[in-house]
This record gives sequence, C-alpha cells and structure tokens, in this order.
Amino acid sequence: MTHRIARIVPLVALAAALLPSMSEAEGLRLDLEVGPVWQTRNDFAVPGDTGTLIRLGDEGPDLAGRVTFVWDVGSHWSLRFLAAPLSTSSSFTSDGEVVFDDQFFPAGERIVADYTFNSYRAGAFYRFSASGRWSFRAGGTLKVRDAEIALHSAGQKASKTDLGVVPLLYGGARLDLTDSFALDLDVDAAAASQGRAVDAALRGELALSRAASAYLGVRVLDGGADNDEVYTFGTFYYTYAGLSWRF
Repeated sequence: MTHRIARIVPLVALAAALLPSMSEAEGLRLDLEVGPVWQTRNDFAVPGDTGTLIRLGDEGPDLAGRVTFVWDVGSHWSLRFLAAPLSTSSSFTSDGEVVFDDQFFPAGERIVADYTFNSYRAGAFYRFSASGRWSFRAGGTLKVRDAEIALHSAGQKASKTDLGVVPLLYGGARLDLTDSFALDLDVDAAAASQGRAVDAALRGELALSRAASAYLGVRVLDGGADNDEVYTFGTFYYTYAGLSWRF
C-alpha cells in the first residue's frame, strides 16, 4: 500500500502549491479526497481477439485519491480539472497456458497482474439556476486515459499500455437539505459499440465555514473496450473522505 500512497502525495503537493495564487481569485474550488477502493470485476485479453481471457475476482481494498479543481468563469459557466490515479495488483494461477501480448505463460504458474488506470480530465459545464433547494449542472469532459495491464511470473513479463483521449458527458445535481448539509451527485459517462466509461459519485457534504466543507461519499468506476487490440472491462467501488475549499 505504500507505493499507492506515493502516487497520491504529488497530487496533494501540487494542490498546496496552487493555493497562494488561487487565494487571489474568485469562484474557485479545490477538492482533495482519499479512500479505499475495491475491485469487483477485471476481465481482459491481449490481443482482444486471440489473447487468453483473464477474469480476476474480488480484490481490495487498495488506496486511491483524487484532486478536483473547479473554476467558475461566469455566472453560469465553470471549468473543471481532475486527476484520479488508480492501481491494483492481483495474482492467479491458470489451469491452462496464458497468451498475453503474444507471450506465453505456462499452465499452473502463479501470475501477478498489475493494473493501472490513471485518469486526467478537463471540461466545462453549465450551472442552471437553482430551483428551491435543488440545483443542476451539465457539460462535457475530455478524459486522458493512461492505462497499463502488466503480467509477470517467475520466468515471464509482459505489459500492454494504452494512452488515449475519450470524450465524456458530464452532469451533476445538488440537494441542499439544510443550510449546512447537502447531497451531491456527480457523473462522467459515455457509451459506444466499442465500449463504455462511467464514473459516478454520491457524497454528503457538511459546511465547516463559509469557505470550507468536509464530505463522505461512494463512487462506482466502470467501463472498458472491446476491439482486436485489447478486450478489457472493469468495475471498481470506492468509499472516500475529502475536504473542499472555496476561494
């Protein structure tokens, strides 16, 4: 778990470095969060048409964190930036030979599967005028996907990396239950014949002051792709705690 904490530390350091400059502006929000994540599905084959289909079972918890920066650039429009690293490690023993990225792992050998799915996003959304205690927002996101699946055993090692940009639809809803407590739903999602991507989170947020709040939430991350180069689908569930500052 130590190396997972190391992945989160640079994000916190970056956010801390931005604080002095952000304090001079208006309409800015910084969210820092961390918590456990559980893998409930992780299926993959490389290549997608001829590789051995691996189905990993439940794993976790691992540690995950993310940083979100929102800049209100007008009375209704906002820019949103997000960094969300994710890495897990599993092991399995296959009854038959495993073909992965044109390399061969013998039957009966213990294989470790390291899975990385780092997501960096930038987008814009429109904040609709509040209706009573409800408020809604909608827009779009460009996600940079930095992913890797790596297998290694006592005698073999192979990996498949993937770097690409994926357009997503973005939406959110907020219910202010009291003057100091609210529920907030946040969703990035897209679907096509080649695959899908969903990142949906629900959190309860408690105001600590006019500028700061604390929150607890749950998230589901689900998606994958099916093509000749790679077949991969995974589902991950998070619980998390975070702090939010407005400047």
